[in-house]
Amino acid sequence: MLQGKCIILGVTGGIAAYKAAELLRLLVKAGAEVHVVMTRSAQEFITPLTFQTLSGNPVHTELFNLIQEQEIGHISLADRADLVLVAPATANLIGKVANGICDDLLTTTIMATRAKVLFAPAMNSNMWENPIYQKNHAELKSFGYHFIEPAYGDLACGWQGQGKLPEPQKIFNSAQTLLASNTLEGKTVLVTAGPTREEIDPVRFLSNYSSGKMGYAVACAARNRGARVVLISGPVSLPEPEGVETIQVVSAQQMYQAVMDRAGQADLIVKAAAVADFRPVIRDAQKVKKGGVETATVELQRNPDILAELGKQKGSRILVGFAAETEQLLTHAREKLEDKNLDMIVANDVTQEGAGFDSDTNIVRFLTADGKVEELPKMTKAEVAELLLDRATALLPGH
Repeated sequence: MLQGKCIILGVTGGIAAYKAAELLRLLVKAGAEVHVVMTRSAQEFITPLTFQTLSGNPVHTELFNLIQEQEIGHISLADRADLVLVAPATANLIGKVANGICDDLLTTTIMATRAKVLFAPAMNSNMWENPIYQKNHAELKSFGYHFIEPAYGDLACGWQGQGKLPEPQKIFNSAQTLLASNTLEGKTVLVTAGPTREEIDPVRFLSNYSSGKMGYAVACAARNRGARVVLISGPVSLPEPEGVETIQVVSAQQMYQAVMDRAGQADLIVKAAAVADFRPVIRDAQKVKKGGVETATVELQRNPDILAELGKQKGSRILVGFAAETEQLLTHAREKLEDKNLDMIVANDVTQEGAGFDSDTNIVRFLTADGKVEELPKMTKAEVAELLLDRATALLPGH
C-alpha cells in the first residue's frame, strides 16, 4: 500500500518523539520514501542522526536551508509529499497551523502542501481537554485535516488520562488507510478467518493449524480501501484489527450462524477461515478419562457447509473461497469453485515451504469462474490480500 509513496514525517517536541523512530521503521519497511522534518524542540528529545539512519535520507530542520541547489525546502517537501504525517503533534504545532502561523520548516511545509495531512496529537490530558485546543482541533478537521485520537493511559507528567501518543502500529494503519485507493468505498466486505474448534469435552477439541493471518490480512486490506469490514474470526492469537467490526466465534456452528446473520449486508464475501468439516456427535460434560482402554473412538457428524450455503444464496454479491490442498491442487480447487458456485477461489498447496498454515507468506493460484488460472510466486499474505482484492473488486457489478 505504501510502496513508492513519499511521506513527510513531522516530529515535534514531546516526550513521545522517541516513538516516531519506530513509526519511521514501519513506514520504510512498507516501502515508503520518508523525509523527516524536526522542529527545534524535537531535537531536545531525539537526535536527527537517529532519523537519518533509519530513513536513509537527510533530516530537515532549518527553514532557510536549500535542499538541492536552488530548491526551496518547504516548497520542495510540500510538492513531493503523498502524505504529511505529524507524530507526535503538540498542542503548540496544532495551534500554529489552525491560526495560519508559519514560523518554522514544519509549519510552512504543512501550509504549502496539497497532500493529505494526518496529525497524531500527544500532550498532557488537561491540555487535550482545554477548550482552546479543542477549538483548534475541530477547526482543522473542518478544513479537511485528519487526526488520530490520542490514547488513554499514564502520561510522562504523572497524570493519567487521554493524551498518550497511540502506538506506532496504529498510526501506521491510519496512514495506510489515508493513502488507500478507496476502490471499496461504500461497499461492505465480509471476511472469515482462523480455525474453528469442535469440543470433545471441557478440555479437548478438534481443530486445525490455521492462524488466521490470511483472513486478517484481507480484512485490513479491505479496510484500507475504504470498505466497511465485518471480520468473523475463529480462535486466534492475533489482535483485532483497528477499524474493523470483529466477531469472535469458536465452533463451526457459531461461525455459520454469524455469517448467515450478516451475509445479506455484504457486497463481497471472502471465506478464508479453515472451518472444521465434522464435530463430535456427543460432547461430554466432564473430562473423558482414559481408564484402562488402549483405543477410543469419537463418532463425528457433518458440520454445516457455510461456503455451499452462501453459494446457494449468492445473488449479485461476489463470493471468494479458499482451497488448502495437499494433492491435485488445481483439480480439487476447480471442483470446489464449481460445486459451491464461487466467483473465485484461492488455492494453495499447504505442503509447500512458505505456503502452509501459520506462515507469514503464501504461494497461491487464483481460479475464476470463467476458467482462468493465475499463478503467483511466494509473497507475503498482505501482498496476496492486495492482489485478491484487486481481482475481486474487478468482478463487482459496475467495475
